[in-house]
Amino acid sequence: MLVRIGLLTEGGYPYATGESGPWCDRLVRGLGRHEFDLYALGRPGTPLPLPPNARVVRTADLEGPDGDRTPKSRLDRAAFGDGRTIRRAYGRRERRRFTEAFHALATGLCQEAGSAVAAAVAAESASTSAPGSASSSVSAPRTLTADPAAASFADGLYALAELARERGGLPGALRSDDAVRTLETACRAPGARRGAAAAGLRDHLAFADHLERALRPLSLDWYTEDALGAADLCHAAAGGTTALPGLLAKRFFGTPLLVTEYGVRLRSHYLSTAGAERSAPLRALLAALHGRLASETYRQAALLTPGNAHARRWQEKCGADRDRIRTVHPGMAAGRFAEVGEDEESGDPATLVWVGRVEPAKDLIALLHAFAEIRARQPDARLRIVAVPVREPGGGAYLAHCKGLAAQLFPDEAAGAHAVGENPVTFEELGGPEAPTLEDTYASGAVVVLSSVVEGFPASLVEAMFCARATVSTDVGAVVEIIGGTGLVVPPRNPRALADACLALLRDPERRHRLGAAARARALELFTVEQNLAAFRGIYLELLSHAPVRHRPGDGVPFAHPAEAHVPGSWTHKAVTAGSGGPDA
Repeated sequence: MLVRIGLLTEGGYPYATGESGPWCDRLVRGLGRHEFDLYALGRPGTPLPLPPNARVVRTADLEGPDGDRTPKSRLDRAAFGDGRTIRRAYGRRERRRFTEAFHALATGLCQEAGSAVAAAVAAESASTSAPGSASSSVSAPRTLTADPAAASFADGLYALAELARERGGLPGALRSDDAVRTLETACRAPGARRGAAAAGLRDHLAFADHLERALRPLSLDWYTEDALGAADLCHAAAGGTTALPGLLAKRFFGTPLLVTEYGVRLRSHYLSTAGAERSAPLRALLAALHGRLASETYRQAALLTPGNAHARRWQEKCGADRDRIRTVHPGMAAGRFAEVGEDEESGDPATLVWVGRVEPAKDLIALLHAFAEIRARQPDARLRIVAVPVREPGGGAYLAHCKGLAAQLFPDEAAGAHAVGENPVTFEELGGPEAPTLEDTYASGAVVVLSSVVEGFPASLVEAMFCARATVSTDVGAVVEIIGGTGLVVPPRNPRALADACLALLRDPERRHRLGAAARARALELFTVEQNLAAFRGIYLELLSHAPVRHRPGDGVPFAHPAEAHVPGSWTHKAVTAGSGGPDA
């Protein structure tokens, strides 16, 4: 069965290589019997080579040209003026529609869950959409949910989407004085959450700017019959803003929405340190926005496919229905590690290996302190820290700090008191002469260590398991789910426990080999590309089997393309003419 998938991607795939880029590429290539229409959010560039079953339908650079915040796919300043006011751009009817929709959305953001005031506002919003009112022609029936504030947010969101679809977008309106005043009113209304009520004008302006950025997909030209309307299924490769076009495709065309999250966007927002300088009220408003958007996405999706149980718990806490969640582990290429995995005797029996991005969440400080204790109890132990190349500005500061700590903990070795190559801690870069490939890196040691305090789905553990390496990990994220009893797990931020576990494996080669073999068998069963593709192949067909029959443009005539139209013969021309389509239509 041929299915047309509208694949919503983040990071600009196929133009760039974000975290989901390799997975998207494997999915498209692995399911060659389906057609993939790519809708990429991100800055375009030179596209990666695509297989015959994939094509780029739309690309949206949401930053806009020359720093303009208007999406490139719709740049209509004439319709929206300079963004300071909407009165010069909208007529009276449009102004009323925008104000009502934005007020409902802002109320849903500012009100506490279950607030009686939110319920009253939602009821009033529903009553104003009665037949004969100014907004009745575009307002769909009010969203039903147990949380009136969430319902108000959803009503406002979809009403804004309707207006944007008719008027070609609304970036200027979202940055207007009217929008800021409406937001201020919602923050100061009775029943508003404490953080919102404490917000000042500076917070309102900053939040309006962030809100406009988050809602830019509303202004795209993707919601037509020849774009997302032609898809049998929308598959979002992430939540948050990436899934927003899928929400609107379901709203406008009834297209089923599948959302895959290998890293929960809401969790990433909470853990991000990028906005540490923001005020407490602004952080509260931003958390409400991302929470409401996540909840609405989870509520509307036909199916959610988190990559691990840790992500699944986040989705459930945001209101996702357990019956519509199915864990699908990310597939990873195992073939490149086969040679290492089959050679149980490879690797220095006294060497520990760490691989990953060098950043505070990886807690290399605790690892270095743990290794100092390991070194004191087993003098021949060595530690290789192999870093993925840092691309972010300032990303090398933490690495420099770790190197400084290593010099303090091992002063004699750092000063060169030992022969070349005997330094117990080495800092290397993946792809360099000491660590040319991941296979070589894992093959060099006996035990692979993960010391993080925050993790999602740590790919380095799966890679180590493919290589039949025993592992010592901290109990964070999806670690226990991945390991499944084939490695040692210790509490995070506990150097003593980390040291004890590493020493236990370094001193017991039989146990180390036994755990490594079990780890490889588990990884080959659960975490390969093949199992991931098989899961999504079945999910696509399952969702389509429950979806209503879709008719693409030109298919309005019953029996327009009879079976005999596909068979060469004298009747072919007549059949094609009657159906107004070609043999392959």
